[in-house]
Amino acid sequence: MIRVALGVEDLADTRFAISPMAETVFSLWELTDTRGSVLHQPWLRAARRRLERLDTRLLRSLVGEPRGEFARPSRALPDFLTPRPATFAPAFTDELALVRATVPDVVRRDIVAAHAPGPLPEALEAALAPGDGPLLALLEAVCDVLERLWDVVLRPVWPRLRLVLEADTTYRARQLATGGARLLFTDMPPNLTWRHGVLEIEEMVGRHEVAAAGRGLLLVPSVFACKPVPPTGSEAAPWLAYPSRGVGTLWAPAEQADASALDELLGRPRARLLRLLGEPLPTVELARRLQVTPSAVSQHLKVLHANGLVSRARDGRHVLYRRSALGARLAEHH
Repeated sequence: MIRVALGVEDLADTRFAISPMAETVFSLWELTDTRGSVLHQPWLRAARRRLERLDTRLLRSLVGEPRGEFARPSRALPDFLTPRPATFAPAFTDELALVRATVPDVVRRDIVAAHAPGPLPEALEAALAPGDGPLLALLEAVCDVLERLWDVVLRPVWPRLRLVLEADTTYRARQLATGGARLLFTDMPPNLTWRHGVLEIEEMVGRHEVAAAGRGLLLVPSVFACKPVPPTGSEAAPWLAYPSRGVGTLWAPAEQADASALDELLGRPRARLLRLLGEPLPTVELARRLQVTPSAVSQHLKVLHANGLVSRARDGRHVLYRRSALGARLAEHH
């Protein structure tokens, strides 16, 4: 069991993040399991075809390949592969740079901890020989393959994954705001419980207790995690990846619809706005692109926001608008 002790200040500093690096690493659980999850089969079929020219043996050794016909791969991962996100939605390139900058002693420690008490895979054993050279070469090779894995199988579907993950963070933040930590963790996996200021995670490889000690708690939803995933070691600031809501419909094929249907439903100006809002944009930029006045755009945005089709957030002097999960589904299907 892993226990995370949270004080009042830690709860006040609880936040969410979305990590493309974590999703890339966690996807290895599905890609290295010959059976894989039923939920991800549509993606797995396409992903495995794209991976035929990519040598993933090194990555498979990091997650632990299954031993025996009915064995499942280990779910323990070296912590250095999933750095704690510093912002809500860091870019994959920024997270990869953090992994590349890992010092050799940490690489060694995390690899050993992830595979304990079992033996190291043959592909990793040589790299843990005395001296930093082999470890640095291993780290560079791992990062190169991770970058290729992201480019080939994750980046093409990242917009779809991100919508699901953002929708989950919105839901969880509302749970936290309306019912506190107890409600936040109520409908998470059963091996995660909240008691007397301590978050307990059972059925874990690690056995330790972490005191947040003013560092807060970071929560990271994942479409590939089937149970909570905290750091294996106790040195890192506390964060937790957990199974995201909405995975059951993630790979469902989009319904075909007449391209004019959205115009008929919302009116052409609002439909055009919704299509533009795949990225956060301020009113003035929307007005520029549509060649209309900002006041006209504001009126349409007000209606779209009132009906839950766009979300908004202040960024300095500007208010940024973006399609909500509902708005994205409408725009994608039409």
